[in-house]
Amino acid sequence: EVQLVESGGGLVQAGGSLRLSCAASGFTFDDYTIGWFRQAPGKEREGVSCISSSEGSTYYADSVKGRFTISGDFAKNTVYLQMNSLKPEDTAVYYCKYSDWTGDYWGQGTQVTVSS
Repeated sequence: EVQLVESGGGLVQAGGSLRLSCAASGFTFDDYTIGWFRQAPGKEREGVSCISSSEGSTYYADSVKGRFTISGDFAKNTVYLQMNSLKPEDTAVYYCKYSDWTGDYWGQGTQVTVSS
């Protein structure tokens, strides 16, 4: 069973930085994608960024381009989201999602709060 453990959330002032980690385990395929999503109170969950294990290709939502960087240490099955220049509107619960041909698997989420 695929398991995901997120860490690195917390409280930071606007303009600050945080690095989220998503450690994945319990899978056997080399070709997968891990993405970061976020959900703010009263809003729908939205995609933030993702990375492919096979090609290392990345995707960023327009709202985070130039501020967030996704990277992967695939030997450790861990993906990171470096978040710089944080804004109050980045406040949300951040979830990582693992996807391969068998389906999608979600982590429990980590809270990120950016104070103004």
